[in-house]
Amino acid sequence: MSTNVLFDVPGPKARRRSLIVSIIATVLLALGLVWLFFTLAAPRVSANDIESPGMFDPSRWDILADGRMWNAILVRGLLEGTLKMAAVAAVLALAFGIVFSFARTANSKWIRIPAAVLLDFFRGMPVLLLMLFILLVFATGSYWAGVAGLAIYNGAIIGEALRSGIQSLPKGQRESGLAIGLTPVQTRFRIEFPQAFRQMLPIIIAQLVVLLKDTSLAYIIAYPELLNIGLRQLPTTYGNRYFFTFFFIVLVVYLGVNLLLSWLARVVAHRTSAGKKNKRKGGPTVVGVDTAAMYAVMPDASGSSGP
Repeated sequence: MSTNVLFDVPGPKARRRSLIVSIIATVLLALGLVWLFFTLAAPRVSANDIESPGMFDPSRWDILADGRMWNAILVRGLLEGTLKMAAVAAVLALAFGIVFSFARTANSKWIRIPAAVLLDFFRGMPVLLLMLFILLVFATGSYWAGVAGLAIYNGAIIGEALRSGIQSLPKGQRESGLAIGLTPVQTRFRIEFPQAFRQMLPIIIAQLVVLLKDTSLAYIIAYPELLNIGLRQLPTTYGNRYFFTFFFIVLVVYLGVNLLLSWLARVVAHRTSAGKKNKRKGGPTVVGVDTAAMYAVMPDASGSSGP
């Protein structure tokens, strides 16, 4: 008879209580959505007692037929602004993360301790302050200030994830690499790091989703990304009566891109976990390092041992 040590199976009273709580929460959520709908649909009265139609009035949505608006949102805002900054910052963040992880796991304390201090500093510093610091001190311009701030901050997070992945590997991986004649640096690059990167890939992709969302902080340093284009420049051009429309469009675009990246992270996590399960079920795994170490100590046909 198996016993669950985490929690007991809920009884009739607990199930009934859970059902009642679920029903109440669903009703409250539905009432909140109804209240939000009628609040947005109600006419607006300005400070000068001028009444304007509600947010769902067709006059606020006729802008959807304007191709110039979509060009500004999707091309200038999303493609040339947000994705351009996110792509460059993501590549640099991965590079910084690799460097930070290797420095953080170095044998020399003169490298390891300063790297730990830098990682804690960058992870504790808000991204916006980092962008402003780079912009004011180095006068890089809004684009490179945003890229550098995102790359350094997210690189520190990725570096810690990779360090955790390297330290979670069995010690036999490193010992096997050293046994076949690899140097400690070669062992780290060719054996430990590829496995740690694959193991932490879902976390890294999830962090890149955060990086993409954090590009909206470049709004403060006047970089023309999606949020700046949609909620500052377009309302100035077309009028504030379309502000809610632009807000909704920007929200949908952000959700679409981020949900796509989140789906990719789930697919990668699923395939990674499936690969681990297949390795467990398949018996002995023929992996380069362990196989090479095995042949390095096995006697050959003439009776002499390998190199």
